[in-house]
Amino acid sequence: MISDFIYKYYIDPVKYGEPYNIVETLTYAIILIIGVYLLYRWFSNSSWLSEHGIKLDSSFILATLPYVVLGGVLRVIQDAGMITGDWQYLIVTPPIYFVLFFFTLGMIFIGGILKKNGLIKNFLSFYALVGCMAVFVISLILFSWGMAHSHVDLFILVVILLMAVTATVLVWACMRYVLSWEYVRDPLYIALIFGQLLDASATSYGLTFHPAVHYIEQHVVGSGLIQMTGTAFVMYPLKLIVLFPAIYIMQLYRKEANPAFWYLVLLAMIVVGLAPGVRDMIRMVLYV
Repeated sequence: MISDFIYKYYIDPVKYGEPYNIVETLTYAIILIIGVYLLYRWFSNSSWLSEHGIKLDSSFILATLPYVVLGGVLRVIQDAGMITGDWQYLIVTPPIYFVLFFFTLGMIFIGGILKKNGLIKNFLSFYALVGCMAVFVISLILFSWGMAHSHVDLFILVVILLMAVTATVLVWACMRYVLSWEYVRDPLYIALIFGQLLDASATSYGLTFHPAVHYIEQHVVGSGLIQMTGTAFVMYPLKLIVLFPAIYIMQLYRKEANPAFWYLVLLAMIVVGLAPGVRDMIRMVLYV
């Protein structure tokens, strides 16, 4: 009975690429909350991090963003069928989050050790550079594969990015000048807005305009709203319903919260928008 439940709600959806179910969604949400808390405890209490001059702040979160993008492009490796056999399931959701977590953690440890031994001057520069290089290498592999086996439609890349940037500018301007939220000048809030609206833009374009591939919305809430309204562009108001109160509450909480916990919660919010947005965009560019 237990094994049937596990296969039905966890293993089969991953193995067969099925849309997320409510049990799976709630489970991963709980895992995310637990993960954020455990990271908070580590960053708050680790003497090793203090000794190596590594602290959780705005600069660290910005330097971590390449690893978030890496998760999105790496996920497309499996979408494209470039890896076969059981190894491919390491780079599907949710296992890919654990893979990226340990890779990122490894770079933190390596960077800290190199800095302590005087082999690098700036930990954050090394840390961010490794993430950017990893994104470049995986992107190069994907586009090389696309040129040989599928399509590389850069027009789609440009359109989705323009949609996301335009939406980000409009939402940011509304927050900054209509609501007078001066704190949205913070690059972290801008990254949050862009990541979420990139996800909305990729979904809206893919389900409405993609010229060759029929995509579906895999998430429970998004899928339900699209069926209810008959348009994928409902993802924009859905994101805005979440973004406006989320940013307002996060800023209120920032004044009282432990800084490490606040940064980790904001990073988690960026991840759940930016990573799938990048993945969906690259999939559409490669027609997979």
